[in-house]
Amino acid sequence: MATIAELKSAVKETLESRGVLSQLKARIRAEVFSALEDQREPRPPLSHENLLLNELIREYLEFNKYRYAASVFLYFYMLF
Repeated sequence: MATIAELKSAVKETLESRGVLSQLKARIRAEVFSALEDQREPRPPLSHENLLLNELIREYLEFNKYRYAASVFLYFYMLF
């Protein structure tokens, strides 16, 4: 019978191989940032220039394989 450590390791390896673990970590980070963000202060409206800049930032993060940063950025970007 497998030990808890072996089972934990097997689950972690499976989630990593499927790419799910990185998505879960990024989602947790995004939720932590969202909880810490002051919800009382509204964001300014998104101008066309800022939309273009956000897209350039997203492309830069994805091009350089900053997957965690990109997923957190996209989480907040998609809220508005």
